[in-house]
Amino acid sequence: MKKASKGIRWISFVMALFIFITGCSQAEKEKDEQGSALEKVTVVLDWVPNTNHTGLYVAIEQGYFEEEEIQVDLIQPSQGGSADLIGAGQGEFGISYQEEVTYARTAEEPLPIKAIAAIIQNNTSGFASPVGKGIERPRDFEGKDYGGWGSPVEKSTIRALMEKDDADVEKVGFVNIGTSDFFDGVENHVDFSWIYYGWDGVAAELRDYKINFIPLQQYEEALNFYTPLIITNEALIEKDPDLIHRFLRATSRGYEYAIENPEKAAQHLLKNVPELDEEMVVASQLFLSKEYQADASRWGEMKEEIWKNYAVWMYDQGLLNDSLTAEKAFTNKFLPEEVKR
Repeated sequence: MKKASKGIRWISFVMALFIFITGCSQAEKEKDEQGSALEKVTVVLDWVPNTNHTGLYVAIEQGYFEEEEIQVDLIQPSQGGSADLIGAGQGEFGISYQEEVTYARTAEEPLPIKAIAAIIQNNTSGFASPVGKGIERPRDFEGKDYGGWGSPVEKSTIRALMEKDDADVEKVGFVNIGTSDFFDGVENHVDFSWIYYGWDGVAAELRDYKINFIPLQQYEEALNFYTPLIITNEALIEKDPDLIHRFLRATSRGYEYAIENPEKAAQHLLKNVPELDEEMVVASQLFLSKEYQADASRWGEMKEEIWKNYAVWMYDQGLLNDSLTAEKAFTNKFLPEEVKR
């Protein structure tokens, strides 16, 4: 009886242990299944998080990506832009700009990237200077120092504007100030710089710092290119077009929300990037809410003529080794016809 009792107790223990292990395994399995329900996606930013990226943060906070069964991880590039990383498959999506995509597509060894949405409809960048410098038009660049980051496109752009204004680019001094702050640059090192009005221009307004601003397309229509925009890898387009559709559905909703609710959208960005100045973020968001879609029929829409005009301009300036086939550089086919709000 004692042996039988011991045997029964042993069998009961084994059965209990089995049930416990099986139950834990089942729980772990369910947990894994629940965790893997969301497809993980990496988005490589073009720079530090800022208001250009607000729609992405809104889509995360509002649960738009989750509704599309996507989990988004936003990361900053270690150096340079996002094109190399996306071209190498080190992320599903990236924030880039038309110039970078054009270079990548026309290189000796082209990168397999394609633009799938324009974040801002028109180029909001231009050349800015303190009012006291007396730079009101491109001809006023003569005798002045420009502060930039050392890209060949900078001199070509300044030349194009100056030629339209009968001026000589060789009379401009070029100083590489890298990532120096605009205000520090024009106060201590140079006379004018290239800025995005939605950030530095808005910051100047908040500081009551008077600047002269020359939009690029004011003197050269071809310079109204898309910056920034969203890119992906051509391999992903072939392999998983449904993921791109789902990603852009959620992203479009995020930017539509930012257009209609700029101050609330700003708070979503600030929640994720609390080190940003709240007054600056809100003001910038109010400015960009009118620029994200502008006069386009839907957020993200791109025009072939914009791609062609800028590519031809770059080629004519000697910035490209080969001409760009515009229709292969971008596509609108993944944008939703109607945005779910």
